[in-house]
Amino acid sequence: MVVLSAQKLVNRCAPDHNRDMGRLLLSLGHGYSAQALARLLLPQGWRIIGTTRDEGKAARLAAGGIEPLLWGDDLAPALARATHILASAGPTEAGDPVLARYRAEIASVAPRLDWAGYLSTTGVYGDHRGGWVDERTPLAPATKRGRLRVAAEAEWQSIPGLPLHVFRLAGIYGPGRGPFEKVRQGTARRIIKPGQVFSRIHVDDIAQVLAASIARPRPGAIYNVCDDDPAPPEDVIAHAAHLLGLPIPEAVPHDKADLTPMARSFYAESKRVSNRLIKEELGVILRHPDYRSGLAALLAEES
Repeated sequence: MVVLSAQKLVNRCAPDHNRDMGRLLLSLGHGYSAQALARLLLPQGWRIIGTTRDEGKAARLAAGGIEPLLWGDDLAPALARATHILASAGPTEAGDPVLARYRAEIASVAPRLDWAGYLSTTGVYGDHRGGWVDERTPLAPATKRGRLRVAAEAEWQSIPGLPLHVFRLAGIYGPGRGPFEKVRQGTARRIIKPGQVFSRIHVDDIAQVLAASIARPRPGAIYNVCDDDPAPPEDVIAHAAHLLGLPIPEAVPHDKADLTPMARSFYAESKRVSNRLIKEELGVILRHPDYRSGLAALLAEES
């Protein structure tokens, strides 16, 4: 299957413009979390169009049942048929990349969409010294990355008539994104910063939260997406080593650790994120309520 051009998208659609032909998700920036959602929706008969900048990735998406659309092509034909949209692309200093290019097209169809989702981050809350935050907590990002997300959320929220749902994701892990490989290679370290805690979420639980929201839309909703057990990062590394039957990696004080700018930004914030709303409003029962069950599942999948 080849990457869809704008004309081919038109041809793939029914000859009329009736949107009752089925549910179509337009995934803008079809990345890790969106792919997990697709694995839930495709067996239910959904059509999914996913944008990508990479032709090689486009071929892989097509092999998995996603209709790929190269970034920069005319989005109007896909939007004309979409019933749902999901935006996953991260913002830059120039703003949200989807809205920078396609805001007018999205605004033109916004009132007739059934659902729109934007994937944000719990980094918008900033540092709370290990204290709890929920969706009502004022936004006070402590990092540049968090500030860009706050601005991007506001950009999406400003589109009139868009049935927007904002999902603030905690640290994401899942297949291909776990600590096991570094532990096996002996490159993992336990960075010790007293009082530091992170919230996390398995990618499969992100997918089920998104699917639950699609089934029970509430435009304007904001949801924290995280598990039940905020924990120190060094505990996660130690547990991964325990599961593998390998020595626990060395402990390194945070102020002595040579961290990348991205890793350092994570350690600039410490908070516990409440997931009460996704349970009470969306009825979500987490498949992996803590990192222990999530890591055990990853290891079982590897086996």
